[in-house]
Amino acid sequence: MKNSDIVEEICSDLFCIKVPLPDSPLKYLNSYVVRAPDRSLIVDTGFNHKLCFDTMTTGLDFLGINLARTDIFVTHFHADHFSLVPKLKTPTTRIYFNRPETELLENWQGFGPMLKKADQQGFPKERLKEALEAHPGSKFGVKWAPEANILSEGHTLTYGDYTFTCIETPGHTLGHICLYETAKKILISGDHVLIDISPNIQCWNESENLLKNYLESLEKVGKLDVVSVLPGHRRRFTDLKSRVDELTRHHENRLDEICGILNNAPQSAYEIAARMKWDIKASCWEDFPIAQQWFATGEALSHLRYLEERGDIIKKLSGKNICFALTKV
Repeated sequence: MKNSDIVEEICSDLFCIKVPLPDSPLKYLNSYVVRAPDRSLIVDTGFNHKLCFDTMTTGLDFLGINLARTDIFVTHFHADHFSLVPKLKTPTTRIYFNRPETELLENWQGFGPMLKKADQQGFPKERLKEALEAHPGSKFGVKWAPEANILSEGHTLTYGDYTFTCIETPGHTLGHICLYETAKKILISGDHVLIDISPNIQCWNESENLLKNYLESLEKVGKLDVVSVLPGHRRRFTDLKSRVDELTRHHENRLDEICGILNNAPQSAYEIAARMKWDIKASCWEDFPIAQQWFATGEALSHLRYLEERGDIIKKLSGKNICFALTKV
């Protein structure tokens, strides 16, 4: 692969390194690099995988980036954005991260609690181990908690001619942060706003309402004056407000779809996910890759949690499983 296939210059001293994501339907991560004479900045990194590491280091070498004089900003705690950090960091690298997910890492108990919740939500118990093994966080994650510089809403990062302001956008994850360059009207959106796909919103924690957080975060960024959106995956785009409106309608339609599914009878999250429409090349739910069944069930849960808090549905135990039903039939 040629350097020109890996690295693209977006504007002066702002670049995108296209990092392959093996075994992922996302295919690539967009890692953004601000090159500056004193210190440079990398935004997101890729899987803990040799192909990701080789691509990143090839791209950084091509740009003349010295990792000893480079810092790393992580938009959120997902393996494709976070897991290569330990192999890229040097003793002088500053790692920028958010507080909610730093605390999550510091108290990480593995996937055990999530698997227990999946069992309660109707996910076939005999497939849970398979689902865990197929999860990107298991295959390409890293058991490492960084000594992070904690950033939150309004904090700024200046590298070269770019000054980015942190915009907290929880939803896709608990502590997701976007970077907004006010003067140049550039938004590095991580996985908060993507152009060709809807970011996955999962909610395995009953104390959270991540879809509500996500919709509020969408409304927040929709008010920004932006001429260029730099997402974590797929292509860059310009009309942020239109995309925010599309994503909002998408989730409104999802909520209506689930209420329609529950018109028949109370069902578990897994059963509901199996009846929802998904943009996946498979003839039926049983043919979905197990990792996609996992993500779909988590997505269904986020919408069910939203509907429950809104008062449209209730949950109840049916044996050992949690089922959901409409409050008005």
